[in-house]
Amino acid sequence: MGETTNPIRFVQSALYRILDANLDRAREGLRVVEEWCRFGLDDARLTEECKNLRQELARWHSAEIRAARDTPNDLGTGLTHIQEAERSSVQQVLAANLCRVQEALRVLEEYGKVCSPEMGAAFKQIRYRVYTLDSALMSYQRQRLLRNARLYLVTSPSDRLLAIVEAALQAGLTLVQYRDKNADDCVRLENAHKLCQLCRRYGALFIVNDRVDLALAVDADGVHLGQQDIPIALARQLLGSQRLIGRSTHCPEDLHRAIQEGADYIGVGPIYETPTKEGRPAAGLEYAKYAAEHATIPWFAIGGIDLNNLHAVLNAGADRVAVVRAIMHAENSALVTQHFLSQLEPRRKTTR
Repeated sequence: MGETTNPIRFVQSALYRILDANLDRAREGLRVVEEWCRFGLDDARLTEECKNLRQELARWHSAEIRAARDTPNDLGTGLTHIQEAERSSVQQVLAANLCRVQEALRVLEEYGKVCSPEMGAAFKQIRYRVYTLDSALMSYQRQRLLRNARLYLVTSPSDRLLAIVEAALQAGLTLVQYRDKNADDCVRLENAHKLCQLCRRYGALFIVNDRVDLALAVDADGVHLGQQDIPIALARQLLGSQRLIGRSTHCPEDLHRAIQEGADYIGVGPIYETPTKEGRPAAGLEYAKYAAEHATIPWFAIGGIDLNNLHAVLNAGADRVAVVRAIMHAENSALVTQHFLSQLEPRRKTTR
């Protein structure tokens, strides 16, 4: 009854409880992210930024604010949501905790203004830094997955599209491109959304062929562009710096131009003639040899590659390959994926 008869004291107590709860929430979320930056990514710069952000928040977490905590009577401690009990991947853990931090910082900024303009301004700047951390972390994760990927599945239309892709993902595939030149946009959008969610579940990268708009609509990890598609600079402007952009190349001139224009990776081929690229002559193993000597970004040999000719491609200098029919038309896509990876993984350990 004492506090209710003293409105100023009551408001201050409630205000401090809000600040205390959200300072805890922000600091805890940052620590979860920091641990992955430290032990999962081995990245000193991102780890240090998380630590600095936590310490700056701790500076505002005064004894006076902590003293207002009343956990036994906090109604929020008994509230939960089913999604909080489920985390299917590290990506989900990071995304959930970064959202948690950003929401807490918005609360701190607004209520901090009531305490002092300096407090509100400080939390606003920290919030912007967390947005930057979020983008940097997402970009880093995607680039790291790209560098480590050795097998790239490009889909073709199939009544069993999702089942085939999931079987390959279960077998260890970490990079999928959705490609369907003839389907209606509504079908493409639905398939892209389902495939994107599937790849998220398995911690794999998901790329959309040609269509920047579809990539944005489903929050894909990037887009793959052909030689006749929009310029890389325009795609980068639309997608932002954190998503991946790949480019098909068919000759040395294409290769150097794609690298100069800022592609994150390139396709090199077609190594062998393939109905996927009907009418385009094979670039041959010589182009793979050229790419091995001159490419400065990740590149994937593509075009008619299967388990029968894989070793010839590897002997030409490739250590990453992209396939379509070899997996999409296989009787057992999981087994074929495993066979490809068993041949490609030793190459990953001996190449950069």
